[in-house]
Amino acid sequence: MSHIQAMDEALQTENPAPAEIPRPRKSTSFYVKRAVGLILLLALSAVFFYSAYTKLGVFLHWNTAADKASFPISVYSDDNVFDSFQWTFFDLGFNSILVTGILARLMIGLEVLLGLFLLLHIFLKQFTYKAVIAVLAVFIVYLLVVIMKQGNSGNCGCFGNAVTMTPLQAIWKNLAMIAVTLVLWKIYPVKPYRHQEYVCLFVAALALSTPFLLRFMYVGTDPDQPKTATTIDLSPLYQYTPAPTVDLRKGKHIIAFMSLTCPHCKKAAYLLQIIHHEHPDYPLYMVLEGADAHLKTFFDETHAENVPYLYFHHTDDFTKLAGPSVPSIIWVNNGNVEYKSTYAYYQLDPNFMAQWFKK
Repeated sequence: MSHIQAMDEALQTENPAPAEIPRPRKSTSFYVKRAVGLILLLALSAVFFYSAYTKLGVFLHWNTAADKASFPISVYSDDNVFDSFQWTFFDLGFNSILVTGILARLMIGLEVLLGLFLLLHIFLKQFTYKAVIAVLAVFIVYLLVVIMKQGNSGNCGCFGNAVTMTPLQAIWKNLAMIAVTLVLWKIYPVKPYRHQEYVCLFVAALALSTPFLLRFMYVGTDPDQPKTATTIDLSPLYQYTPAPTVDLRKGKHIIAFMSLTCPHCKKAAYLLQIIHHEHPDYPLYMVLEGADAHLKTFFDETHAENVPYLYFHHTDDFTKLAGPSVPSIIWVNNGNVEYKSTYAYYQLDPNFMAQWFKK
């Protein structure tokens, strides 16, 4: 045996290499941070899910014995909830119902996406925390605009009609969510796991498409044009007292004939008051029919008392003017009916109105 080999054997015998380097033990604070971080992350995710759920207006109902249902859970839709949220985008200057419909569905999809990204720990520190803060900051800016334009009153719609919050309360809520996100960024950084990019793509596609699948989107937002020349005799409106303060027989007007108890009429009136608020120069007019007892309820639900209207309680004449179905919305030009929307309140498109008024 050579001298060098003997030295190697001696060294290996005296200082054997450790089989495995022991890992340092994690401190108690590490586990406390993990537990607190997980609770905060689940709470933040739940807020995004609940916000999307309450705005979408597609709800789950737990059936009882009195419901006599075949399944323990049923699904029902409240169109008023989603429409109210969709029409808030008019406040941001969007004049197209088609555009506001797309934006509303994408916004709900974004909330679902952020909730899922948090729940599934997808790129938390690399993307999700940053996206949450950015989205909440945009919401805060929007709420500040609402306060400047309309004051700190009414329901901001952050949770649909399930939880009523003023715009200022919603701002504090969003600031609290940002604070929670910053805490998570500090104490809960989770490393990306394998194939996370594929999970990310699947979750994004699922989240953003869900509102479009659950909420059918009307794409035909233009009113219907009569196939033949049509006129309307509005003189019955002026045979009684009170009469309209404007002459609807001259010039261009959009006249909505509505019943005080009709749910779709209430939607049309709610949309008209939003359009009137944003475009007070548009010649909009409502002709309302129904019992006196329903008038206050109608305005309480639609907030349309500022839209020019006539309470016309002459049923026979109303039916001759409106036709068999309401809401009956006619676009008249010197007594000529150029467009008409029956039942289709979603055809009250501000962008189309602007183009028509300029012709």
